[in-house]
Amino acid sequence: MADMTANAPHGVVLQADAHRQSGRFADALALVQPLLDSCDAGADRVLALDIAAFCSLGLGRTLDAEKYWRVSIEIAPDVTGAYQNLGVMLKGLGRVAEAEMLFREVLAKSPDTAEARFHLASILFREHRFGDAEAEYRHVLRIMPAAAEAHNNLGNLLEVLDRFSEAESHIRIALCLNPELAEAHYNLASLMRQVRRLDESESAYRRALVLRPGYRDASLGLSTLLMSMGRFDEGWERYESRYDYPLFVHGQSKTMLGCQQWQGEPLAGKSLLVWQEDGLGDMVQFARYLPMLKAAGARHVALGCVNALHRLLANGSGVDAVLDHATAQAQSASFDYWTSLVSAPLHFRTTVESIPEPLRLRPDQALIDQWRPPIAALRGAVRIGLVWKGNPKHHNDANRSLPSVATLAPLWSVPGARFVSLQKGQGEEEAAYAPENQPLLHLGSAVTDLADSAAVIAELDLVICVDTSIAHLAASLGKPCWVLLPARDVDWRWMNDRDDSPWYPQNVRLFRQRSGDRGWARVIERIVPSLAAFVGAASLLD
Repeated sequence: MADMTANAPHGVVLQADAHRQSGRFADALALVQPLLDSCDAGADRVLALDIAAFCSLGLGRTLDAEKYWRVSIEIAPDVTGAYQNLGVMLKGLGRVAEAEMLFREVLAKSPDTAEARFHLASILFREHRFGDAEAEYRHVLRIMPAAAEAHNNLGNLLEVLDRFSEAESHIRIALCLNPELAEAHYNLASLMRQVRRLDESESAYRRALVLRPGYRDASLGLSTLLMSMGRFDEGWERYESRYDYPLFVHGQSKTMLGCQQWQGEPLAGKSLLVWQEDGLGDMVQFARYLPMLKAAGARHVALGCVNALHRLLANGSGVDAVLDHATAQAQSASFDYWTSLVSAPLHFRTTVESIPEPLRLRPDQALIDQWRPPIAALRGAVRIGLVWKGNPKHHNDANRSLPSVATLAPLWSVPGARFVSLQKGQGEEEAAYAPENQPLLHLGSAVTDLADSAAVIAELDLVICVDTSIAHLAASLGKPCWVLLPARDVDWRWMNDRDDSPWYPQNVRLFRQRSGDRGWARVIERIVPSLAAFVGAASLLD
């Protein structure tokens, strides 16, 4: 923030600012109060308002700080410091539209104010206005070529835009200018991971953590990198750092639940609440640990989860009760421990070689009978379930979901294949009105939960899908499942450069975007001959 007190002429203001700088905020406010109450519009009052705003901010009184800076703007509209300082505070409070207006006011009065332009660029970046953000960062660097933070942020932006070479150049310039900038090491680690230079990625994560031992993003990034490389021992341990985010869903669990978090203590005779924090796919994938928790001696294992999982897991091995989240939270104090299924691999010391078999799900026969008639109408063909879009709220949805069902059109060239849409939510309307050259039995809209989805999949021969919960569901049902994976930000669980999965070694096949692929066309081209072979083999078995 800009400091307007360096040349303050009034002794009281100087003394108050000395108190502010030493953290004596209440004393500073008491000294400047007479100036705050005056009607004077002179420099002393403007400086007093600035000190009062900073002190109020230091005391956590953001409304008072805002009031003082707005009064300062009113009585001294040509002085840019209050605009900028208020903008920084509002940006931190998430009021980015107001902050953007204030930074633009500063730049209208003083175009070469690098700090205001830097903050404006970061807002534009956050709002995904990438072209404007890039222009602002480059303007900052014209004003201040040695601004390490601007080089680092520009590099981060360019990495998002897949301009990897430029991104690396700017991040390395940032590190030359400031080798101790932990954020730049973190961004370098993320970039190296995208371009498959995994050893360099690991080194950069570790350097960031040396510089800032409590750097949660770096610890979590290193954990998923290690797990993607099959180094589960340290990976699982570091993955627990997700609980260090107090505002993140995992961090909130620690304060929401009325019992201790299980840290691997003996479970003999104990009651355990398994609390869902993660997505549907995570729950299906890690449900394999439920029987292991029971086998470890737990007297009672209850699962607190969303309704979409209730019918699917209620009859599953290792679960004594399935509760909704509200009921589970209300009853949590009656349990000895709570845990997340995704923490179970740590406590059971899972390695790539010792991954347990999936929990073999058995759909309810009545549901299978309910869903069989429309699927049976496809008799004489190999029946293939499709999912081409995942949850739009997922952080990587733009990369992992296909643009549309039309992307899959080449699959319809395979004789003897018929297609069933399992699409739920995003993509439902498209499935209901599929192109004429892509006849599609759309069942997704009628599905109410994963038990319904499981019953439909039980009647299919193959599932082809993007990285979403249906992949884990189909695989856990024992169905052949082909998963389409993006080149960018591929999830750690699918590991690196493999076309199979140790989590589902018998029936999952991975089709990855390759470096240089633009879109999904080449991936689909590679699937077509495999699908033709699958259909041919299935037809011979009929």
